[in-house]
Amino acid sequence: MNKKIFLPILAIAAIFAFSACSGKLTPLSEQYIKAEPQPLEAVGGKVPVTISATFPAKWFNKNAVVTVTPVLRYATGETWGTSYTFQGEKVKDNNTVVSYAQGGNATLRSTFDYIPAMKKSELFLTFEAKIKKKTIKLPDIKIADGVIATSDLADAATANPAIGADKFQRIIKEAYDANILFLIQQAELRSKELNKDEVKEWKNIVENANQAPNQNVSVEISAYASPDGGLKLNDALAGRRESTTATYINKELKKRKIDVPVDAHYTAQDWEGFQELVSKSSLQDKDLVLRVLSMYKDPAEREREIKNISTVFKSLAEDILPQLRRSRLIANIEIIGKSDEEITALAKSDAGSLNVEELLYAATLTENDAAKETIYTKASKQFPNDYRGWNNIGIQRYIAGDFDKAAEMFNKANSIKNNSESNVNLGLLALLKGDKAKAQQLLGNASDVPELGQALGLLYLTQGEYAKAVSSFGGTKSNNAALAQILTKDYSTAAQTLKGVKKATAITDYLKAVVAARTNDSNGVVSNLKAAIAKDRSLAKEAALDLEFAKFLGNSSFTDLLK
Repeated sequence: MNKKIFLPILAIAAIFAFSACSGKLTPLSEQYIKAEPQPLEAVGGKVPVTISATFPAKWFNKNAVVTVTPVLRYATGETWGTSYTFQGEKVKDNNTVVSYAQGGNATLRSTFDYIPAMKKSELFLTFEAKIKKKTIKLPDIKIADGVIATSDLADAATANPAIGADKFQRIIKEAYDANILFLIQQAELRSKELNKDEVKEWKNIVENANQAPNQNVSVEISAYASPDGGLKLNDALAGRRESTTATYINKELKKRKIDVPVDAHYTAQDWEGFQELVSKSSLQDKDLVLRVLSMYKDPAEREREIKNISTVFKSLAEDILPQLRRSRLIANIEIIGKSDEEITALAKSDAGSLNVEELLYAATLTENDAAKETIYTKASKQFPNDYRGWNNIGIQRYIAGDFDKAAEMFNKANSIKNNSESNVNLGLLALLKGDKAKAQQLLGNASDVPELGQALGLLYLTQGEYAKAVSSFGGTKSNNAALAQILTKDYSTAAQTLKGVKKATAITDYLKAVVAARTNDSNGVVSNLKAAIAKDRSLAKEAALDLEFAKFLGNSSFTDLLK
């Protein structure tokens, strides 16, 4: 045996023997203590540690009581963890008993509330020991160095608040219709039908739309036969109804000097219309009729089975079928709204001439935050009962870092109408203050908002639920999304996410350096840290303490950056 190895073993054995004989406790060797992870790591604002301890055979005095406590020490103080107490075989108490002859193993778990000073720290295991009434002094054992705090880079201030979106439509499509009814098995137009109010009004609508400079109109004619009668008969009948109606409408349009497209077509048997009218009716046994329609697809079978339901067929013939012998006139109108240039100009000079959707839309046409806030302020004054203006003022204050004013605006919006957007934004403010419980409650009150996934991703990130965070962020290209991917060790995706961040910050570059460090890319570490420090000099000090870069401290290019 190698003497250099053999002699220490003899020495340790001698210490144990002396301890047993003298009744004293001797210091435990570091080899019997192991802390995981190494180094420690902040997770969800906490620093968890699992310590495995072995008490060797003939070490634990039968009359001893030993309390073991981990303590994390740093420049500005120390934080104590959970204490565990063990006792010898002759002690009459309720602590975990450790055999003198065989020794024992113990697992100690502690969690420390993370503070930034812990980045440069040391974890010790302390011992408070007594044999009967005598206190035994045992030295602390150092078991870990420092805390990796990459998760602490999560930042609610950079999250995207939820905007109260406008519903502006450049082209609004509307449809107006009227029905011309026919007698059974006839296709002749009757003056009674042509002169009724709905047909007159329909023709006026077409004429007005045609004359309006910001409207386009087209006409559609859809002729039908009711489902009763054979398919061949109904096909010919519906065709004639289409022809007579189209001739009449074209003549009327020409008389009014209206030149618009006219599309005419027909449907031989209007089963769809039949089903709709039956479902809305109060007919007896209507459910039975609807069941027949679902069971039989062949028109002849449908007609036969419905006629067999004698209790309702008379009502169908009197109330439903006459409404299906028709030509439906449809005016398809497109209302063309103001151009972007017009809306932008009016938002500055005459905001009162814009409706709320146009005014909210105007704010999306500029990248200038001050201009956006001015427009949203006008919207809140002109339309004080629309929560979106107030919410969106809050967003501009949020972006500016004026979080108290932002909270005031979000709460104002919620007082008008409890809404998902403001709840998401108040949730982000709660995360800024570290109030995760309130954030979770507020986000739970939100739904159907595009930004909700990002807010939930940030919440999960701060809670240490990194896989859920990644899922919630989805394809979002942000620092927070990339951080979640880094913490789940998906470095390739994180690199692509950081590359896609539109407004890269110093933290964007810093995270790129972290990815490079974790993938052993020394050049990437140096180049990205250089970019980060150029944007924010304080990151040089952070990098010097950050254990993510510990293995690069021997790299002169790296250390030169930190000077």
